[in-house]
Amino acid sequence: MRLLHTMLRVGNLDASLRFYTEVLGMRLLRRTDYPEGRFTLAFVGYGEEIDHTVIELTHNWDTASYELGNGFGHLAVEVPNAAAACDQVRALGGKVTREAGPMKHGTTVIAFVEDPDGYKIEFIQRGTQ
Repeated sequence: MRLLHTMLRVGNLDASLRFYTEVLGMRLLRRTDYPEGRFTLAFVGYGEEIDHTVIELTHNWDTASYELGNGFGHLAVEVPNAAAACDQVRALGGKVTREAGPMKHGTTVIAFVEDPDGYKIEFIQRGTQ
């Protein structure tokens, strides 16, 4: 068994695709419209689905936004330098919600950014875990 993907519901698919591809550097792997169901599925990731876990962005055409609730935590992405990754996100118009620094009660360097729908993405600096 292996983990295939995580699904996030998004209100504005174009904004989400820009964030995940242009800001986080993922690739759009596939996108399929389902007109009869009035939704679109777009899969993004850092590698092909055959050997990488990816993110499924689900856009229900008649829903502009979602309440995130309090059960979901965050997605985590390893980066070479968390501070530089935050600078890049900010330069591309993204939102940094926690600047890079050691995690509370530990030495792992982390930071948090937010996608257009408010989902949190944690940057974990390589080599600090």
